Parts: sequence; structure tokens; C-alpha cells
Amino acid sequence: METIIFILKSFVLGIIEGLTEFLPVSSTGHLIIFQNILNFENETNKDYVEMYTYVIQLGAILAVVILYWKKIKETLINFFPQKVGYVKSGFRFWLMIVIACIPGGILGILFDNIVDKLLIIAITLFVGGILMIYAEIKLKSNNPDTNIHVTIKQAIIIGLFQCLAIIPGMSRSASTIIGGWVSGLSTVASAEFSFFLAIPVMVGMSFLKIIRFEGTLDSTQLLSLAVGFLVSFIVALIVIKKFINYLKNKSMKIFAIYRMILAVIILLAGVFRLVDLY
Repeated sequence: METIIFILKSFVLGIIEGLTEFLPVSSTGHLIIFQNILNFENETNKDYVEMYTYVIQLGAILAVVILYWKKIKETLINFFPQKVGYVKSGFRFWLMIVIACIPGGILGILFDNIVDKLLIIAITLFVGGILMIYAEIKLKSNNPDTNIHVTIKQAIIIGLFQCLAIIPGMSRSASTIIGGWVSGLSTVASAEFSFFLAIPVMVGMSFLKIIRFEGTLDSTQLLSLAVGFLVSFIVALIVIKKFINYLKNKSMKIFAIYRMILAVIILLAGVFRLVDLY
């Protein structure tokens, strides 16, 4: 019975990951919140939970690979500049991805062991919501081009903004989309560039967590990983399509408002918990 409950919790966490990975609401923040609600860590151990969090995110990343396989295949076929010209080359496309990964990759390794606290998540969700509203009003680009044509300067700007996602609750998606606005990309182009940027970032972080995991996995933990991975993949397939369609003609403010409401709920829950303790 305990095994079934543990797997069901993994199923729920897979849904949460698939829903939130590419929305500007912080998937890591949501996973930490629901892991606390479900008492997930107490049924296993902290090292496993940290590794589990990143591994199931790979399920959502696989959804990007599947949905954008035509684009990925095209960049690989036309990888060398001389075949199609530098602007349309796959080499240039992936070079911009690598450049955008560098700032966050360096800081991510340096601050990988930062403590994830619910209070930090709540504050970051709220402040990030305000930042999103401000950015959409003041910094959002009016560029109608939905194609991803990123310059070195734009890649660096987006990469620097991605560093904000190191703070629990900020959201990598929100950070990179705002970075895209600042650099002059349209909302759709910013979001799709964020999707591609997630591939090396999340694969790299997951690899680090796996090689640093010192324990052994029993059959229940392996099944839990598989369930979380598969569920997040299926849910992300649905969410990505709907998110892009939404961004084509609607505002991001709804996500900012949601973040702020969730932050208040977390803070109030913390206050009531302290009252109960005393």
C-alpha cells in the first residue's frame, strides 16, 4: 500500500512538472511546494528527491524535442554555414543556444547547493510577478516576427536574464522571456527560444544530479522516476502547444497575477503553521 501511495504521489508531481515547466510560474518552486504538501521527501531521502526533481524535468524537455523535431532536424541537416548561409545555419542557431547557456551554467554550478526555502519561493514568486507585469508594459517588444533569429548580443542578454532562474521560484521561462523582450524578440520567439534553451540546461543539470547521487535506487524509486518522467512528458506535450497559441494574442499578466496569489497563500500558510506551533 505504501508503494502505491508513493507512486501516486510521483504521478501527481509529474502532472505538476508538465504543467509548469514551460509556463512562467516556476516549475521547481511548484515541485518543492507540492513535495512538501505530499510529504514526498519524508518517504524517501533528500538526495533522491533532488535527483528526482531534475530527472522528471527531462520528461518535459523530451516533449520539446518531439514537438520541435522538424526544426531540430533542419538545424542538424543544415548545420554548416556554407550550405545555407550563416543566418539560417544550424551552427549559428545552436551557437546562440550555447552562448545563452554560459552565464546561467556558470552560476548554476557555483550556487547549485543553495537552500530551497518556501519563504524564498513565496517572495520570489511575488516579486517575479511584479517584474513580469512591469516588463510586459515597459520592455515588451512590438516585433511581430515569430521566427527565432537571435544575434550574439540577444543570446547574451537572454543568458544573463536566465541567471535569475537560479533563485528558487523565479522561473527559467519567465526570466528568458523577459530577456527576450529586452533584447527585442517577440513573445512567441522568446518563448520558443526558451524551449530550446531548456534542452542543454536541463540535460546538463540532470546529468550533474545523477552523477552526484551517491545512493542506490530500489525498484520503487526507479518506478517512481519512470512514472514522473512519463507523466511530465505527456502533460508538457499538451501544455506547450496551448501556451504558444495563448501567447500569440494574449497577455502574460494572468501568470503574474497567479504567481502573486500563490505567494500570498504560501506566506499565509506559513503564518498559520507558526501559530499552530506556538
